[in-house]
Amino acid sequence: MGRMNIILSIISTIVVYLLMAKVYKRFNYPFLLPVVTASIIIIVGLLVLNIPYEVYMEGGKWLQHLLGPAIVGLAYPLYNQRHLLVKYKYSIISGLFIAMISGLISVYVFLALFNIEKELILTALPKSLTTPIAMQVSETIGGIAPLTAALVMVAGFTGAILGPSVFKLAKINSSISRGMAMGSASHGVGISKLIEYGEEDLSIGSVSMSLSAIIGAVICPIFALLII
Repeated sequence: MGRMNIILSIISTIVVYLLMAKVYKRFNYPFLLPVVTASIIIIVGLLVLNIPYEVYMEGGKWLQHLLGPAIVGLAYPLYNQRHLLVKYKYSIISGLFIAMISGLISVYVFLALFNIEKELILTALPKSLTTPIAMQVSETIGGIAPLTAALVMVAGFTGAILGPSVFKLAKINSSISRGMAMGSASHGVGISKLIEYGEEDLSIGSVSMSLSAIIGAVICPIFALLII
């Protein structure tokens, strides 16, 4: 039975994603992004069929293990566009520091205005970091790590869905700006959207995600200690 659960989990996940990818290719609306729609369908399916998350993850964990090689795969476009990193290194680093600090301040101010309790504010602060680091930072500063993971996904989905509209309204046509915005605010999910813009956006986005994780792991605890 365990082996059957693994096979069904893997096959169903892949099939749902491929179907949603076809739907997205046909209609190309931001809210139909495959990673978003496939996740929603799988969650609804598990709830309707009353399948425990642990049972699904018997196979899901094998797909999860592929995240590592997928991230390493980003090194290829990064290598191809390395001249951009050298040329704009100061703009990228300074921009990421500003993005991280402004993100922390905006989250704190917004939640504090609604008198949200301290523990939930600490939980929300690392939302723009990639999941493993966000959960670790949340735990370190006194937040609720599993809830932080959920907020990380919300941040990723929100950026991937609304990002293109923001770029269009603000007339942001620079690959550097788009990559930094998505990478620093919406991590891996946002980067998946950058594939549609081109290799330059993808490269800057992957660098921004990595550096944001490093910067955030240092700044976030300090911010929590000084401000909250």
